[in-house]
Amino acid sequence: MKSLKKFSLLTVLAALMVFMAACGGGATNGTDKKDNAAPKTEDKQELSGSLVVSGSSAMQPLVAAAAEEFMAENPKVDIQVNAGGSGTGLSQVAEGSVQIGNSDVFAEEKEGIPADKLVDHKVAVVGMTAAVNPKVGIKDIKKEDLIKVFTGKITNWKELGGADQKIVLVNRPDSSGTRAVFNKFALDGATPAEGITEDSSNTVKKIINETEGAIGYLAFSYFTDDSVTPLAIDGVEPTEENVQSGKFPVWAYQHSYTKGEAEGLAKAFLDYLMSDDIQNTLLKDQGYLPVTKMKVERDAKGNQKDI
Repeated sequence: MKSLKKFSLLTVLAALMVFMAACGGGATNGTDKKDNAAPKTEDKQELSGSLVVSGSSAMQPLVAAAAEEFMAENPKVDIQVNAGGSGTGLSQVAEGSVQIGNSDVFAEEKEGIPADKLVDHKVAVVGMTAAVNPKVGIKDIKKEDLIKVFTGKITNWKELGGADQKIVLVNRPDSSGTRAVFNKFALDGATPAEGITEDSSNTVKKIINETEGAIGYLAFSYFTDDSVTPLAIDGVEPTEENVQSGKFPVWAYQHSYTKGEAEGLAKAFLDYLMSDDIQNTLLKDQGYLPVTKMKVERDAKGNQKDI
């Protein structure tokens, strides 16, 4: 009898130990799963390193604002956004001195750029138009007259019903994508006459505002106040809706080029630029148009068709 009791007690103790071990094993496995899950979350959020972006001054406000938000979300990331013109951005990304080159024009349109080595990321659309000093006194201009103004055939605003002021041209350098787009779609390829040459859009806006009789051209994103007057062309107002429908002729894609497929931090930032948050909020706040809203499209030769 004593042996039977002893055996029963041992059996109960053994069963209890098995039960406790099972519970303990379960707790350990649960802890292991939790520990394994944490690094995955951290890895997904962890981005670090530096990124240099250069090129189009028309794109600079958008890309710089997006970079600020991206860096705020990723404190270990540093993004430097430089202007310099589309030609500069394309040249620098092609030679590998920057990771992203911004351009108002297709790489194929720039002589000396190895477009076949670059990958195009269309991140936005920009509308552009001529801008005049508010005292000029006009808000609309026929395209044929705009061409005459920029080629020096019309030299005083009174010839167009404006103030008796000498016309002062504010041009962009040859490397400027804004200049290329404006010349192609606003001036029908005509070569502008000599005038003040300035690359920075902010400086162009300042010169137009401070110079009597001045006219230049700017992206819609720079028309944030009444310091300069944007001009309608042939009665068509320079609005987002008119660009999206194809009625207003002066617009271009905003390209972010990479040398080869985007990788690492460059890819993460370009994906961020295409995110709903940027496309539907920040992009519009900065005066740009989402690519997805366009009802027309263009190729590198400038051919436009309905989507």
